[in-house]
Amino acid sequence: MKAIIINGFNEQEKLTYVELPVPTIKADEVLVQVKALSVNPVDVQTHRGTGIAGRLKDQLPVILGWDISGVITAVGDQVKEFKVGDEVFGMVNFPGHGKAYAEYVAAPAAHLALKPANVTHEAAAATTLAALTAYQALVHQGKLTPGQKVLITAAAGGVGHFAVQIAKQIGAHVIGTSSAANKAYILSIGADEHIDYKTQQEDEIVKDADLVMDNIRSQDFATTIRTVKKGGTYIKIPNGIQEDMQQLAKAKDVNAFFYLVHSSGADMKVLADWLGKGILQPNLNLYDFSQIELAHQQQLEGRTRGKIVLSIA
Repeated sequence: MKAIIINGFNEQEKLTYVELPVPTIKADEVLVQVKALSVNPVDVQTHRGTGIAGRLKDQLPVILGWDISGVITAVGDQVKEFKVGDEVFGMVNFPGHGKAYAEYVAAPAAHLALKPANVTHEAAAATTLAALTAYQALVHQGKLTPGQKVLITAAAGGVGHFAVQIAKQIGAHVIGTSSAANKAYILSIGADEHIDYKTQQEDEIVKDADLVMDNIRSQDFATTIRTVKKGGTYIKIPNGIQEDMQQLAKAKDVNAFFYLVHSSGADMKVLADWLGKGILQPNLNLYDFSQIELAHQQQLEGRTRGKIVLSIA
């Protein structure tokens, strides 16, 4: 099979196409012939030595990637839920070694869900790590409930555009931030209000959010924390909450958390249901499997609306 590897973690290290044996599967795994995969910020960060590079440093060469959609070609002895020929999708082995940049992936059955028949592999592959992050942060960590007010930064991005749709599905009042160019898009996917981060200060517009989901690595915590009401929740996605941030949050009586997504077939089934019903609609930026460098370059620029997806013929 073709796979894409890196032999080290730095920006000079090339993403290299190689021929490798098709992986063998364990009793609780299935073998998936990948039809589409998606690229995430953590892929690029890990490639450059941050992200989860520290967890993978002893496993070089590394096959990056975690998000797949494809067809099962073999099933482990302990797997009862799936069969050969099933179309499945999911985020594999995160935060471990997913090995998704390949034509075949050995995936734990517990990390997958059946792909809705009316959904393309490209749309399914997009609705994995980013969608799971939004779902788990809002539902499991943030405990968002109908009628609450939620502020979502970078609302047009990979995690953000799913978060807007999920929060709206829950019944929240949704405020999304982006550039003015993405205002119409954010409102079209369910946001009730839009903030142009280039010309408006969030804390001058929002002062009583029940929940803030911050998807921007460089976001000014001191400013954004002022948008949260007393007793509210602030969830940081791209990086951690430092001690000085925790002190600011504590002084304001705000619960501040860093959240790291984890693989979950149970959560994927919820996303699969919403995806099949059209409740979730990923915005796709499509590339061929041969264009990994272009895909990574677009991700590195940090201005993508929605998700970057690679198709495999």
